[in-house]
This record gives sequence, C-alpha cells and structure tokens, in this order.
Amino acid sequence: MSLYGVFPVLQTPFDDLGQMDESCLRREVDWVFEAGAAGVTVAMVSEILRLEHDERRELAGLVCDAAAARGPVVISVGAESTAVAVRLAEHAQAVGAAAVMAIPPVSVTASEAELYDYYEALLTSTEVPVVVQDASSYVGSHLPIGVMARLHESHPERVYFKPEAQPLGPRLSALLAATSGCARALDGSGGVALIETHRRGLVGSMPAADVCWAVVRMWRALEKGDYDSAYQVSLPLSALLAVQTSLDSYIAVEKYLLVKQKVFESPERRGPLEFKLDEITTAHVDKLFGMLQAACGQAG
Repeated sequence: MSLYGVFPVLQTPFDDLGQMDESCLRREVDWVFEAGAAGVTVAMVSEILRLEHDERRELAGLVCDAAAARGPVVISVGAESTAVAVRLAEHAQAVGAAAVMAIPPVSVTASEAELYDYYEALLTSTEVPVVVQDASSYVGSHLPIGVMARLHESHPERVYFKPEAQPLGPRLSALLAATSGCARALDGSGGVALIETHRRGLVGSMPAADVCWAVVRMWRALEKGDYDSAYQVSLPLSALLAVQTSLDSYIAVEKYLLVKQKVFESPERRGPLEFKLDEITTAHVDKLFGMLQAACGQAG
C-alpha cells in the first residue's frame, strides 16, 4: 500500500493513573479520519520512548484495530538495538500495519555501515514499506544522505523517508538529488516547512494530531497550487509550532489542544517532564490556536 497524503501522528492518551486510555485513543483515531487524514501514525510524539516494550506492542495493535480499513497505519519501531527494532517491526506487520517507521538509536552515534545494516535488517525481516526517519531536529544525530541514498538504491519500491534534520528544505533537496529525484519523502516537524518542502517534492506529511485539520487544509491547497490559501494557514500554524521547541514541549502543547477540542479528557504525560505550560504560555497558545481556527474558517 502506498503512502500519500496527511498521516497524523497520534498522541497516546493516559488516564489519571498513567495507563493508556483505549476509548480515548479510539476517539482520537475517529477524529483524525473525520478531519481528512489519509492514514495514521504512531511515532515520537506518541511518547513511545516512555512506553514499556509490551505497551508499544499493545498500542500498535489498538491503533491498527481502530483504524480498520479507513487508511494505512504506520507504526514507529525504532529502538536502541537492531534486534528489538526487528521484533517490533515484525509485530507491527503481524497486527496490520501498512508500514513501519524507525529513527536510528539515540544513545549511540553509529557508523554509516551500522546505520545501513540497522535499516537493512528492518527491510529484510518485513514485507511492508519502511519509513526511514531522521528526527535529529529534536532527538538523536542526523542520518547521512549517503546512507539514505544507498537504502533507496537497494529497496526503491519499499523505502520512504521522513527527513527532519535542519535545514529542512535543503536537506530534502539533497536527498532527492542523491536519488535522481525518486526518493519518496514525507514532511515532518509539524508542518512548519510544508509549503517549502512540498515545492521541492513530497508524497505526504506527518504532523501531530492536534491540528491535523489545518495541515490537511494546507496539503489540499498545495496539491491544487493554491499557495495563497496555504500561506493563510501556514502563518498562524508556524507561530503555534514556534512554541514547541523540544519533544516534550510538542507533546505538552498537543495534548493540551486535544483536551481543548474535547478529543482527550486529560493532558496527562509520563514524566519526568522538562516542559510545563504556565499561565502566560497557555494564553499565548490559546490566541494562536484561535488565529489558526480563523484561518481555516472554523468557529472560535
């Protein structure tokens, strides 16, 4: 199954006891599909780094079941060892994932040969597409363009890329140049650079779920060449994303906005936490969120 369009990254809802809230998760999946999502994703802002191994498997199964046949599910399987990543990928495929996605290990700086072998193991142990994610704008080290180009050369029909290393646009162009323009890339970083990266060549976007309706609107405008409408949405969206400067701040703001939109019942996160919304930041987020709603023609 090919990946094309907007694939929101789901936030993992927790109850007051810190356990996954299944009914809330299913509501979130329904909500993003109603917003126009082409599929759904479990990834970094799903707090996978704070989940136990069994919880990651449980989350993968729940999301695949909740999505049913409405669109592809992409499950992040990145881990600190190749063996664990492979087991997670095999499980994701078994429960119905249409693709898996993986960041490289974050606790070591692996050589180019080791990075290639890590992704090659994922590709040879599964039959679904593999999204190679460079999340180094907020975690880990950047992936060399040469490694990504080699993976594309070895598996041109099964490899996708989510390049999030800075600078976003030039890095995407470098990847496309290294693969004769054939690499299939998905935009990340919340959609902050979506207009620029779409112009360079994309097959989709993976924003967070909280304002996925805005990114869907941008994506549809860009697909039609309507840049005026895309910029109208991009400006307040970019201002909102500027508040989110780390993985923990992304999660905090996104969960707050999901509660605000009555998708989540609680903004509960797993600690330790480095970012907390105080009164002033919350008021700033509320103002920018209202501006984004207005840009998308939604009621306040």
